[in-house]
Amino acid sequence: MTGNNKGKLSKYLAGFSATTLLVGGVAAGIIFWGGFNWALELTNTESFCISCHEMQENVFIEYQDTVHYSNSTGVRATCPDCHVPKEWQHKVIRKIRASNELLHKALGSINTPEKFEAKRLELAQHVWDTMKKTDSRECRNCHDYESMDYMEQGRRAVKQHINGFEQGQTCIDCHKGIAHSLPEMKE
Repeated sequence: MTGNNKGKLSKYLAGFSATTLLVGGVAAGIIFWGGFNWALELTNTESFCISCHEMQENVFIEYQDTVHYSNSTGVRATCPDCHVPKEWQHKVIRKIRASNELLHKALGSINTPEKFEAKRLELAQHVWDTMKKTDSRECRNCHDYESMDYMEQGRRAVKQHINGFEQGQTCIDCHKGIAHSLPEMKE
């Protein structure tokens, strides 16, 4: 091979390598992104949430006796509807924070009903604090001030909702224990 041909071959191979790397990188990115989103959605189901006996034997049993589980409209709010944000960036942050729950699963922090009850107030307070900070964002995925039909509500509910809105309250300020038993409130 002459020097001129070697130079052409080197340029061709360099271009081929860059193109191959680019195409390979894009393909790997798509596969990674698809796998990441698949795993994110797999962990965002009621069946995943209650796969731990701690949830199945405690809060899931309570939830089955609420209007969020069974009602005249046939609409069911599942665990992720209330506990995982819909917006992607907030969902990822929640999933990262949930890794702490995996640690406590491994440690057995709430693996018996007695241990769960001992921590119930602390666990509930974490959820309530988060809901307060986000203005009950997950509640608003289904419940919306503008969509409320005050003619269908009782007089007391109408008064409470209007007062709450005027005072800047959010859903969780009044609706604690709507889907789970309230913890013993200790001072």
